Amino acid sequence: MSETSGNIHEFSVSELAGSLKRTVEDAFGHVRVRGELGRVVVAKSGHVYFDIKDERAVINSIAWKGTAARFRFRPEEGLEVIIEGRMSTYPGRSQYQLIVETMEPAGAGALMALLEERKKQLAAEGLFSPDRKKAIPFLPRTIGVVTSPTGAVIRDILHRLEDRFPRHVLLWPVLVQGEGAAKQVSEAIRGFNAIEPGGPVPRPDVLIVARGGGSIEDLWGFNEEAVVRAAADSDIPLISAVGHETDTTLIDYASDKRAPTPTGAAEMAVPVRAELKARLDTLSGRLVGALSRLIERRRTDLRSAARALPRPNALLELKRQRFDMVADQLDGALLNATAEKRSRLLVISAGLKPGALSRDIGQRRERTNDRARRLEPAMQRQLRDQRQRLDSWGARLNSLSHQSVLSRGFALVYNADGKLVRQGADLQSGEMIDLEFADVRRHALVDGTASETPPSPQSAPVIKKPKPKPKKAKPTPEGQGTLF
Repeated sequence: MSETSGNIHEFSVSELAGSLKRTVEDAFGHVRVRGELGRVVVAKSGHVYFDIKDERAVINSIAWKGTAARFRFRPEEGLEVIIEGRMSTYPGRSQYQLIVETMEPAGAGALMALLEERKKQLAAEGLFSPDRKKAIPFLPRTIGVVTSPTGAVIRDILHRLEDRFPRHVLLWPVLVQGEGAAKQVSEAIRGFNAIEPGGPVPRPDVLIVARGGGSIEDLWGFNEEAVVRAAADSDIPLISAVGHETDTTLIDYASDKRAPTPTGAAEMAVPVRAELKARLDTLSGRLVGALSRLIERRRTDLRSAARALPRPNALLELKRQRFDMVADQLDGALLNATAEKRSRLLVISAGLKPGALSRDIGQRRERTNDRARRLEPAMQRQLRDQRQRLDSWGARLNSLSHQSVLSRGFALVYNADGKLVRQGADLQSGEMIDLEFADVRRHALVDGTASETPPSPQSAPVIKKPKPKPKKAKPTPEGQGTLF
């Protein structure tokens, strides 16, 4: 190693990068650059990363979130701008970059080019289509105005409405230029549309978005995409009145009606009350005159038709004469009809003699007796058949009754509680039982113990001959029977 190289200061990488950063920032602490925007990226954090370039060089640039929020327009690729800021380096990537503090379009021509490009884009989406336009109501009850509360615009609108036709006005105060103007205007339009009909706050029937004249930079907020989309999406008919008659912004294309001035917007919103009243008076006069002429014409027609009609007495004379003739004939006709009915009654009553009635009653009695004689054998047969069926069912019922089983020599055993005993193991020695035979029921006392050896199922049962029935023993003094 030479002595010369031994005297050179040895930097670490971080020290050298920091030295370069300080050198660049000291030398270029404030710069003003003009160029064309290249790649533009808006991060989720709100910071904007972009390139500024010309024909021979490109510089990476960054605008922090707070700085980007103050831009009067949205940075777009291809836009020529003038940027003020400071140069710095990014040691992590060994690159230098421009920290942006302000950004302005490079003259009105750049803004007009951006405006034209944005207009084409939004028109391609159909936001300016005539089919989307809504008719302005003839006489709205409530008018919503989106403008600055302190400018001359709102006073001009209110004054013009008062002169033409006073209406209820709702003002949504907004900024009409500068930072945040576009956001406030779009939120105001959507806010008016969000009002529910019939609520405590009346929903406007028409909206007016107004601002006075100014340069293209002053009116740029009404060219922002958010404002244009809010105007196009408005369900309430919207009148745009931004700037003077020669000023044109993109909201004018999206609105339902464009007014040359804010005063002109008020004139479009309502008619002239005096003119309406004069027109109503004229129409009322014409209506009264037309009705009078119609009535007079109908009266004339009625008189002409009446002259062709006959006199009322002439119409009634013939009818009256016919009525008199019919009335004269009525008495004789009634007498004739009464005599005829009396004659028929006599003829019929002559046939109603007691002898004839007695014969008729006798014939009917004989027929009734004959039917009764024929009905009795049928009833007897029916009763005999029913009795036979009843006897058959009774025999079946007796065969299934326990009484028939008891008559074959079996007995039912009941314990002291009166419950049926089904197994001998359920009885204890000395327990009182009842034995029910086919003819009588006897008391008994259980004596001895049960056999523990059950009968063999293979052993054949021993059939014993029936013994003669023993005589009934006399009951004991206590009424107790005996098993022996």
